[in-house]
Amino acid sequence: MRKFFRVFLLATTSVFPQGALADVETGRDLMEAGQFEQAMAEFWPAARSGNADAEELIGVMYAMGQGVERDDQRAFEWYLRAAMKGHAGAQSGVGWYYEVGRGLPAVDLIRAYMWYTLSAIGGDPDAAISLEEVVKKMTKAEIEKAHILVDDYKVWMYPFR
Repeated sequence: MRKFFRVFLLATTSVFPQGALADVETGRDLMEAGQFEQAMAEFWPAARSGNADAEELIGVMYAMGQGVERDDQRAFEWYLRAAMKGHAGAQSGVGWYYEVGRGLPAVDLIRAYMWYTLSAIGGDPDAAISLEEVVKKMTKAEIEKAHILVDDYKVWMYPFR
């Protein structure tokens, strides 16, 4: 049993470097203080290690042009990375980008509905409001297509919900 824990500890420290989680909290504090360049420097190692919180916050920074030049395509990609890991806030962000089409080739209400629904399942309190708004713009056929996508994603993203 001791050998298992030693191997587990070695494996997890190589995937999530020590301090990567603390870097996210430090980065949030720096964002609140308006020190965006330093915040990005804190988020970067955690995001490269696959931390969804750091990925989502980098998306926020690109979306808002905080410490970096505003870049909707890069913001979308960072949100998408976190969203695919089940980050509910990032899922709402992806839904919004699809809803308004900013940084994308076109608006895609079906995918917006899908991501808002997944975000609501994941616990984002604002997702239900976004979902109510996007459904007003959709046809019945589009909503049915969106439900098919939700079912496809929900099975592996939220298998116990």
